[in-house]
Amino acid sequence: MRTGVTGLSTPHPLIDQLPAVYLEQDFLRRFLAALDEVLAPVLLTIDNLPAHLDPRSAPEDFLAWLAQWVAVEPHDDSPVERRRETVRGAVARHARRGTAGGLADAVRLETGAEAEITESGGTAWSTVSQTALPGRARPWVTIRVGERPGRPVDRVRLEELIGTEIPAHVGYTLEILPAAGDVGGGAQ
Repeated sequence: MRTGVTGLSTPHPLIDQLPAVYLEQDFLRRFLAALDEVLAPVLLTIDNLPAHLDPRSAPEDFLAWLAQWVAVEPHDDSPVERRRETVRGAVARHARRGTAGGLADAVRLETGAEAEITESGGTAWSTVSQTALPGRARPWVTIRVGERPGRPVDRVRLEELIGTEIPAHVGYTLEILPAAGDVGGGAQ
């Protein structure tokens, strides 16, 4: 939340807006100086509004506000650059939400790794009646994510993300593969 900033000077002092007859009054100078101190953050924010509304340059407190505008909730413990990327691409990702491509984008953004996604569904057409439908009775998605060296995947956080990205009626299996050269193995 924006508040007063000590020592911040205003780009538009109120005393400069008055006729010359008032410039010599000490009380008025002090009163307007106090108002300038309160209004300076507001005026500077308005002057820089385009920069505040761009996730690439917005101050961190505005970034959280912008995230609410585009209906995303980046984790507070994520690096600021990842939070900026999450907010910046949110609208485009919403358009792809519920698709394999949208899920792959979300997993890549969260983990930094490419996900292999296999769906159970399918489409087909036939000129013959009683042709078997493709896929399984219950839609299912299998997600395989490889850990990167030195950057383990947080399974709980990834499962929360997947739960928000796939349709409610679709089940999923998450496989986390160990990083190349890892001897310990990953979670299944």
